[in-house]
Amino acid sequence: MKRREFITLLGGAAAWPLSARAQQSERMRRVGVLVAATADDPEYQSRMGAFQQGLALLGWIEGRNVRIDTRWATTNAEEARKQAVELAALAPDVILAASGTTTVAPLLQATRTVPIVFTIANDPVTINL
Repeated sequence: MKRREFITLLGGAAAWPLSARAQQSERMRRVGVLVAATADDPEYQSRMGAFQQGLALLGWIEGRNVRIDTRWATTNAEEARKQAVELAALAPDVILAASGTTTVAPLLQATRTVPIVFTIANDPVTINL
């Protein structure tokens, strides 16, 4: 083997682990969001926009490294339960109860394994299940 061939082979072998590592994609995280409002509610549209902006500031870009599954449950209790079960079935990494107590209780009924984050709740410890 000639010297040039050896150096080329060695250089290629050294770069291979770097190129293999660069091709591996970052794990896509999944966030579920349950909102007790309609999808066209301007207040909650604004809140969801702020939520996505906050995530982006922290490096979480939807479609790149995070997927956000939003369910609009309105204020109907049965619809909230149905949407909570559907979100839990997606096995997200975390669920945001965006409407406080009205969405926390159905989520707690649907799952005890997925972390639930809530923004507004009067007394989350005593939420009736």
